Amino acid sequence: MNSKKIIYTVCIAIATISTLNLSAQDVPVDKKAKDILDKLSVKTKSYTSIKADFTITIANPAKKTSDTQSGTLEVKGDKYKLSIKGQDIISDGKVVWTYLKDANEVQINNVDNTSDDAINPTTIFTIYEKGFKYAFQSETKKGTQTIETIDLFPLNPAKKKYHTVKLMIDKAKNQITEFVVMMKDASTVTYTIKNFIPNVPVDDTTFTYNPKDHPGADVVDLRE
Repeated sequence: MNSKKIIYTVCIAIATISTLNLSAQDVPVDKKAKDILDKLSVKTKSYTSIKADFTITIANPAKKTSDTQSGTLEVKGDKYKLSIKGQDIISDGKVVWTYLKDANEVQINNVDNTSDDAINPTTIFTIYEKGFKYAFQSETKKGTQTIETIDLFPLNPAKKKYHTVKLMIDKAKNQITEFVVMMKDASTVTYTIKNFIPNVPVDDTTFTYNPKDHPGADVVDLRE
């Protein structure tokens, strides 16, 4: 995956086959799911910052392929720093710098907030707030955790590359533990949150690219 595809996938999600075979238009308003998501939203928005360690597993059963990568994400308001294999993506809320380690190249873009699929990892923990209908699926035990599972269905499925986002929430902590993006080509992208730390002190310089950190890097400015 290139950097834009990875960030896009992070945004549209934070798999298994869904137990429902419904489009968004078929899913009624689910009060139980809404109550859980509203509670999750209030808590998440109360944080001044978030740091999370996660893994991404991209699987394609048809091709019998599976690849897992580790990453870290720091978020503060509309600013973020996303580090994954081979690249760092940094944004101050207005500009996005993508540093490609192997090429020693940094690409510069403006943040795009105009489209429904705007590339913005700051929405990773609140992706469910708009553009979806939802349905409560189950409450299960996983070790000492009680996990609530909710399926999200895009309101405009014809315009999306995925049909369902499956969200798993730790009931006691009221935090997302895993989310699965289920693509129309039958592949899945699973994000597992390994470590979630809210309200971490983080300086704003974290969210600005510093050329001194990567001497000699080629700069490709893609802004119009």
